[in-house]
Amino acid sequence: MMHSLPEGFRALVVGATGAIGGALLQQLRADPRCAAVVGVSRQSAPGLDLLSEPSIKACAQALAERGPFHLVLDATGALTVNGRGPEKRLEELDATHLLHAMHLNAVGPGLLLKHFAPLLASGQRVIWGKLSARVGSIEDNRKGGWYGYRAAKSALNMLLQTAAIELSRRRPLLVVAALQPGTVQSALSQPFVGQDALHPDESAQRLLATLDGLQPSGRAQFVDHQGQHIPW
Repeated sequence: MMHSLPEGFRALVVGATGAIGGALLQQLRADPRCAAVVGVSRQSAPGLDLLSEPSIKACAQALAERGPFHLVLDATGALTVNGRGPEKRLEELDATHLLHAMHLNAVGPGLLLKHFAPLLASGQRVIWGKLSARVGSIEDNRKGGWYGYRAAKSALNMLLQTAAIELSRRRPLLVVAALQPGTVQSALSQPFVGQDALHPDESAQRLLATLDGLQPSGRAQFVDHQGQHIPW
């Protein structure tokens, strides 16, 4: 249960048809303190296309009457883009592929913040959690490779940090978190993970517990599924 949010809190999960997004949606539906949880995706009604700002704006407008929301979880993201996995060498860099990865993993989530942040409750504790990745940490990069995915997640983290500083001026009880969900069994990670990957339900439970324990700081926080802070 999300004990830190008000009784009867309202939640929104974006990317609700993905492995982690779906698990987060189910966990919140089972939380007796959650009065309502809405899941949106490209297939939902209203639908949301992360590559289209008009679609993002229209979805936010359609959901305004179902808010205000105390918890927004953005579980969108893509490691394989148009059938291409992450680049391992400089020779594999391609401008179109890089831009598409950036659009999906950074630009779209940034525009989601732009249009959905106004739906957050005022004067109460609210949480914006966005799935990021440890490989987005510049300081923690020790292996190289995965150029586009790393760059997009680093850009995403900067967008989250900048938005957190601005939004916290109006909502001082806001928590913004970039989340590392662990290595999870999913279609996104299947070609790259072993048998010891986390089940999505376990990752979702850990992420919600981590978010529940974070305190407002006026800045974004970069944390993993075990509550450990990651260097930016």
